[in-house]
Amino acid sequence: MDVMQIEDSLGLTVCRRQPLVIERGEGAFVWDDRGNRLLDLTAGWGVTSLGHAHPVILSALANQAACIIQNPNSGFTYSPARARLLVELQQVLPDGLDRIYFANSGAEANDAALKFARKITGRQRVLAIHNSFHGRTLATLSVSGSSGNSARFLPNVPGNDFVSIDEFGAEIDGDTAAVIIEPVQGEGGVKAVPHDVLQTLKQQCRSHGALLIIDEVQTGFCRTGDFFAISESGVTPDIMTMGKGIAGGLPFAAFAMTQELADAVQLGDHGGTYCGNPLMCAVSAAVVGCLREQRVDNHVKALGQVMLQDLRELQRAFPDLICEVRGRGFMVALALHEDAWVWPLTDACQRQGVIVTPTRNAVVRLLPSLLLTAGEWQLGLSGIRAALVELRQQCAGQARCA
Repeated sequence: MDVMQIEDSLGLTVCRRQPLVIERGEGAFVWDDRGNRLLDLTAGWGVTSLGHAHPVILSALANQAACIIQNPNSGFTYSPARARLLVELQQVLPDGLDRIYFANSGAEANDAALKFARKITGRQRVLAIHNSFHGRTLATLSVSGSSGNSARFLPNVPGNDFVSIDEFGAEIDGDTAAVIIEPVQGEGGVKAVPHDVLQTLKQQCRSHGALLIIDEVQTGFCRTGDFFAISESGVTPDIMTMGKGIAGGLPFAAFAMTQELADAVQLGDHGGTYCGNPLMCAVSAAVVGCLREQRVDNHVKALGQVMLQDLRELQRAFPDLICEVRGRGFMVALALHEDAWVWPLTDACQRQGVIVTPTRNAVVRLLPSLLLTAGEWQLGLSGIRAALVELRQQCAGQARCA
């Protein structure tokens, strides 16, 4: 079976593809259809938080599937798996986020957060940051601040405005329903929002009766070296959205809100066929429990510092190619001088046995499994270094290359 031919001819292709057929994975590695082993530094856009085929996930999948996968009248009935996950999440969520609801994706969670913010405040206006990204539903595209995100899909949802970080103070007013912000921008190039800015945003939202929505879809569950990226800021949002690493690779998401907001939610305000699905909840509870019990946040924080130091050494060795290295924990960006170099570097990394994430705005992202070892990182670093040598040779005749 020619997998690539079938997908190209029968599937709806909406993104650039790598000529790579992945058959299986284990830990931080995957194998293609030719038996080649590659180090996965993408974790499926940060989703496979425990790596591939982790025993905790396999056990939870098998045990729950043998019991029940989807409840009858799922949202109308109770579930032991859902209850276990609620208890697990309560142990790691910021204080004050007492009520939790589940969704199928981070985009759905953000969509619901926006919907609730407008209902609860009775206002329409939402503020977001330039170059932000909150999902691909019509509502979330409309608060994703890049012209390439929503300009092709009309009509935009009205009532959304985009500002820079330093403009928020002047823009939040009595007509603002909510501010939505990623504590570290993902698609925007791994750019962290300073803690004092988040603190000021919270104060300004409170003073104007607006809600603060923190999008932790990519940053949550130890990705940045804390269980949530806002942990060190001391800020408790009104609503926090979660996804990606929450279930170790299964499509699952959640959002949490304060009890005060939950009191304004009425029966019928939200729903979803698979929201709180027992299979997803069982796996998510196992993943969150593993992250918490093994103190994976400490591992990510420590090795993440080593990764940044090593990559900054690469920047010094390849200043003609890399203009900046930035990141937090296992969410790292190599910012290149030219956007046109992103895919050539991605392809060169693949040839060196390393898979990385090409990103807009001249950025290549690294989002490895949170259980990546120091030895595996050194293997990946070696592959990236060799790929940069390849890239330098490819662009040797260009003005900005040595």
